[in-house]
Parts: sequence; C-alpha cells; structure tokens
Amino acid sequence: MDLPLQLSDIGLRGQSAIGIVAYIFVAWLFSSGKTRFPFFIVITTVAAQIGVAALLLYSEPARRALGSLQVFVQALQSATAAGTSFVFGYLGGGEAPFEVANSGAMFNFAFGALPLVIFFSGLSALLWHWKILKVIVRGMAFLLQNVFRVGGAVALSSAANTFLGQTEAPLLIRPYLSKVTRPELFIIITGGFATVAGSVMAVYATILHNIEPSMLGHIIVASIISVPAAILMAQVMIPEEKGVIPTPAAAADDFGYASSMDAFVRGVSDGLSLYLNIIASLIAFTALAALVNIMLSAAPDIAGEPLTLERIFGWVFAPFMWLAGIPWAEAFKAGSLMGIKTAVNELVAYQRLANMPAGTFSERSLLIVIYSLCGFANFASLGIVIGGLTSLAPDRRQDVIALAPRALVAGTLATLMTGAVIGLIWVG
Repeated sequence: MDLPLQLSDIGLRGQSAIGIVAYIFVAWLFSSGKTRFPFFIVITTVAAQIGVAALLLYSEPARRALGSLQVFVQALQSATAAGTSFVFGYLGGGEAPFEVANSGAMFNFAFGALPLVIFFSGLSALLWHWKILKVIVRGMAFLLQNVFRVGGAVALSSAANTFLGQTEAPLLIRPYLSKVTRPELFIIITGGFATVAGSVMAVYATILHNIEPSMLGHIIVASIISVPAAILMAQVMIPEEKGVIPTPAAAADDFGYASSMDAFVRGVSDGLSLYLNIIASLIAFTALAALVNIMLSAAPDIAGEPLTLERIFGWVFAPFMWLAGIPWAEAFKAGSLMGIKTAVNELVAYQRLANMPAGTFSERSLLIVIYSLCGFANFASLGIVIGGLTSLAPDRRQDVIALAPRALVAGTLATLMTGAVIGLIWVG
C-alpha cells in the first residue's frame, strides 16, 4: 500500500512544480515586454523561495523558533483582552454578568479579536523606534538588492512589506517615489499586494489557531517568501529597460518618531484607523456578497445546487488552486476561498477556512491554502493603495492608477506561487 501513496505524493509535487511554471507563464502573458523575459531572476527566485521555505520550515532550530511564536501570540491575546474587557466588558472577553449556556456564542469578533490590530500596531511602531524591526528590514533589503538585482529603494520597500502595511512600507522611501522608474513603482505596489502587515498577522494566527497551533510562524514565513515572488511577477509583467540604473535608497529610513511614547501612540492611532477600515470593509463587502447571492438565487439551480458567488469563485479559481498542488477533489472549495479573499479580503477567507469541517482539506492542501491566501491582493486594497500612494506622490497619480490593477494580478500570482512552493517541498 505504500507505493501508491508515494506515487501520489510525487504526482502532487509535480503538480506544484507545473503550477510554478504556469503562474510565471500567466504573468508573461500580461507582460509589456515579452522579449525581455528575466530568465536569471526566475531561476534565482524559485531557488530562493524553495531554499528559504525549506530552511524555515524544516530546520529544527527554525521550527522550534516558529513554534514558540504561539507563546507570543497568547501573550498578545491576554494583554489585549485586559484592555478590551476593561473597555467593552463581557463583549471584549470579560466575565459575563449572567449565566452563559454556550460559551462559544459569547465570542465577539469586533470587540474580542480585532482590537489586537490596535495593540500590535502600537507595539510594531515601538519595535521600529527601538531599531529592532529596522535592523531586520534593512538586512532583508540588503539581500534582496544583491540577490535579485533591484535598486535600494525597491529592496527597502519590498523588505518592509514583510512587517508593515502596503501604504506604510512606501513611507520609508517617500522621497524616491517620484524618482523610481515605472517598473520599480510596479514592484513596490505588487509587493504590497503579495504580503500582509505585521499588525494583522497575530489576528490571522488567532483565527486559525485551532487548525495549527504554530500558525503565526506559517503566516510570517508566507509573507517572507512572497516578497521574492512579488519581485519576480512584477519584473516578468513589466520588465525594466536595459541600461537603466536602479534607484538607490540612501535616505528616508525612519518615520520620525520623537520618542518611544510618540512611536507607541502614533502606532496605536494607525492601528485604530486600520481597525475601523477592517470593520467597514467586512460589513460592506460581506453585505455586497450577500446581496449578489440574493440576486443569483433567482437563477435556476446548477448541478442541483443554487448559484452563489462562492460557487462562481470556486469554478474560476479551482484550476489555479489545482496548479498549486491541491487534488482536484479539494480544488473547488480551495478556489472558493481564494475567490472570497480576492473579492472581499483574506481575513474573511481565513474565517471561512477556520469554520470548515475537519477533514475538508488534507494537511498538505490546508497549508497550500493558508499560504496562497496570505496577501492583501483584493479589490478593497486596490482603493487603499491608489489613495495612499497618490497622497504620498501626487505627481505619480496616473502611473499608480494604471499600475495598481495589474499589480493586483501580479500579487495574486505571487501568493499562488508561494502556495505551490509549499506544496513542492511539503514533507508532513
């Protein structure tokens, strides 16, 4: 019985390998310079993704370090709960003033889970001011600059996307946003779509903790290895002209915090803005999806079931999830999650995933889905990026508006490629 299982495993790995090639090919179909295909960058990126992912996931010291991050998440949850229960009472996790028959029904997402964004945003700003995050980001930028042959400005913004948001990371290179070339600007925008901010990582880990205890480690790994994938997809879709000198980054390496208290307060303020934006987006886009499903309910049943937005997304994205290495029997449900992530956001998709019955996905498929969903590539973020970058660099408004929709495609392909890499190296 072992041989068929081994052959099946080899087949799924081959499926993921084909997917990596297919995603790059799709990016090339959208390319504005098909004859300037970056062969060297393709080889370097795929090798780097596989190497970094394997090191972080299967090196015993790295596995222990990533696994220990769950303790950090629990500490953040406990600390945040102290604040939410004080402000919101039992809605925020405090003791209920009445007898509770169903403790699970007491969980309140807006007042119990999401406030973690506010606290972690302040903590991240504090860690940046103390130069802890800054050292990590600059180290990653140095590697990106030398391995992937991108300019310092692009490298710094791309590295910062691992921990900062898609509008916060470009702040580090604000003086250069007017100077970077159009392909460099495209890489900067794509990097924001292909990664997630540190301020929401702990929230995702909280939502998915019942699926995998060390989920924060996986979220961090996904964000890290999606950075080179974003650079690759951007360079394939809009390659740089030959002979152009990459834009350096010798300045703008700080947010200008006056003190630790100033950093924490400003971080909390930014976190509050993000908190309110998330709530507004969840209400509006969930309502919009429900409205679309109500309208679709007037259509006749297809294959014995009502037509819904989720089913349409499942059909559209199922082939892409199959290419990532998910068996066809599971590809439709995985595609539905990917569609929800694109139309609404990844937070809603992760919630749907967490609520799915056990056994919906195999262990390998589950990781592929989690990594593929880990990015800000959705329609709501499209407006955030356009608004944020045009306010930072008003003179690049037309470039940002023209490039952002294409960057959404590139960012989606980058996270799918990350999922395929996990499918390729997964050993259980």
